[in-house]
Amino acid sequence: MQSPLFAHNDLQTQERWSLQNAQMLRITLDGHDDLLARKGTMVAYQGLVEFDAEYQGDRQAHARARTGEGLDLMRCHGQGTVYLANLAQHVHIMDIEQDGLTVDSSYVLAMDSSLHYEVVAVDSLYGISGSGKYQLSITGRGRVALMTSGAPLLMRVTPDRYVNCDADAIVAWSTGLRVQMQAQTHSSGVWRRRGSTGEGWELSFMGSGFALVQPSELLPPQNAVFGQGLAAQFGMGQQGARGQNQGNVWS
Repeated sequence: MQSPLFAHNDLQTQERWSLQNAQMLRITLDGHDDLLARKGTMVAYQGLVEFDAEYQGDRQAHARARTGEGLDLMRCHGQGTVYLANLAQHVHIMDIEQDGLTVDSSYVLAMDSSLHYEVVAVDSLYGISGSGKYQLSITGRGRVALMTSGAPLLMRVTPDRYVNCDADAIVAWSTGLRVQMQAQTHSSGVWRRRGSTGEGWELSFMGSGFALVQPSELLPPQNAVFGQGLAAQFGMGQQGARGQNQGNVWS
């Protein structure tokens, strides 16, 4: 049997973390260090590997109930190779060091079990749509795999060069950065998406580090949803974080 498909064989590498391709993560388990992965993202595995639901402590459960931010994880352990993917999103491997990573939980695919994560709040004057009000802070030493819709943009932030990102496109940033939510409009017009421009809330980053942005705003386009009322235009209601667009925005 012959086919171009046979060019897509499983990758042979000694690395624990690697990319099978741009949209699939390959993890090698050696029987010692477990892997935490998003529930339901295993697409294949080889060897003696077991999958168990990860216990969620009282503090994590309380934070999840109060903020809506959190991770539904499974623990992968044993000896073998695990392949993870989610909706054909692009996968990116990052090393977490002492400066830490702040990320929207919707974009986390997997992480080393040695890493610690907790829900943190981002300062804001208003309750708004968009990523940002509550996020996950990941600390420790290890690796994490992030997902983006398309190839992302990584923007460097320096003390003399701050960066502004759309709240619906930001994926993650260095935990040490100072973050402020803002809209380039006066407070009385804060719920308007900058008049007819279609632009709304943004995050402003200051300090030293990076901000990772994806080429997609997961909220529906302005005025694209009819019959759902004004709230739908701002990521709330049935199209908001607790509706069909669950996990994308805070409301």
